[in-house]
Amino acid sequence: MSVELREPGGLLAPSGGPGEYGEPVFDSPWRTFWRRFARNRVAVVAALVLIAIAFIAAAAPLIASIDQRDSTNLKGANKPPGWEGHILGTDDIGRDVFARLIWGGRVSLTVGLTAVAISIVVGILIGSLSGFFGGWMDNVLMRFTDVFLSIPTLALLIVGAAILGPSIHTTMIIIGLVSWPGVARLVRGEILSLRGRDFVTAARAAGASSGYIIRKHLVPNSMAPVLVSATLSVAGTIILEASLSFLGLGVQQPIPSWGNMLEAATNWRVLTLYWWQWMPPGFMIFLTALCIYIVGDALRDATDPRLK
Repeated sequence: MSVELREPGGLLAPSGGPGEYGEPVFDSPWRTFWRRFARNRVAVVAALVLIAIAFIAAAAPLIASIDQRDSTNLKGANKPPGWEGHILGTDDIGRDVFARLIWGGRVSLTVGLTAVAISIVVGILIGSLSGFFGGWMDNVLMRFTDVFLSIPTLALLIVGAAILGPSIHTTMIIIGLVSWPGVARLVRGEILSLRGRDFVTAARAAGASSGYIIRKHLVPNSMAPVLVSATLSVAGTIILEASLSFLGLGVQQPIPSWGNMLEAATNWRVLTLYWWQWMPPGFMIFLTALCIYIVGDALRDATDPRLK
């Protein structure tokens, strides 16, 4: 009679079956992760939507040229969707809204991803030093982190943009430099739980330097929750970019972003009569942020070892 044994690490195949002689057949961590993620059908749909948005944004130069994006036509200003081939109409100076929408997505996603990358680098650096060395270094770095957390993020962004001047590069750098405290705390917590493990003790006994242990052992083993947090942070940075651009302190015209396209809604005439100038970018911000949050939540569940 064939017997099937289950163990935490894998599955013992029935003797005489596909895995002959009863040798264990193990699922790789990636296969386990994808199986858990695929169970969440809503997250799979959200991921496909995000892939489509990213593909369209990346292909913006092929879909609409810069001339289509920036060319003006005062006689064709404020025209509704469908007018003379303009899928989403035109804005107040006759620029094609659809062309600016896909180029704006390219800019907003670039700002979001770059800002998150900056925050991850800074957060990992501060969190790993704080968690590994502890003592006075931990106290100093965590108090510095607390100061950042105590100041409203939008206020820091506005002050930074006012000092450095509004531009796409300034926006990416400022958002990245004010978004690292959460990553730092997360990395610190992970490293505090890892630094007493046997593999760290063995590395120390082998003469490995502190920098080597942090770089080769602790940071890689802390990346799963960091990547989940980073995924969720992309949505927040896109919204922050939109907020700055809406206030006129982010990406500047004529370069489009979803945020500065939404700025048109500050004009009551546009808000009430020309809905196609502000509703598409507003909807894209909402849809992208929603999909990112859904995918991020599913990633958190898929990487949680307590959930099977």
